[in-house]
Amino acid sequence: MPAAYVIADVTVTDEQKMAEYRQWSSRAMAEHGAEIVVRGGAPAVMEGDWAPTRIVVLKFAAGRAAAQAFYDSQTYTQARQVREGAGVMRMIVVDGPE
Repeated sequence: MPAAYVIADVTVTDEQKMAEYRQWSSRAMAEHGAEIVVRGGAPAVMEGDWAPTRIVVLKFAAGRAAAQAFYDSQTYTQARQVREGAGVMRMIVVDGPE
């Protein structure tokens, strides 16, 4: 079973609320075995018109079901509620190579 990767493109509009979201999301990541591959940093566009401001990549070695369990968990649901009005989240899950 391939690992799954959650990739998020985040635009922060309220840094204080987003800081609280990060506390909750970090707790959910720990509970579900997520490995933080990328969290923040300064993205540099190499091609195209995509202009992200904050990128997060999480690896779930146990696969897509683990990534979905993270997303659906009570802890991450709380994180999403805290994040309301703090920014714009674009998130996908993709399987890694076999």
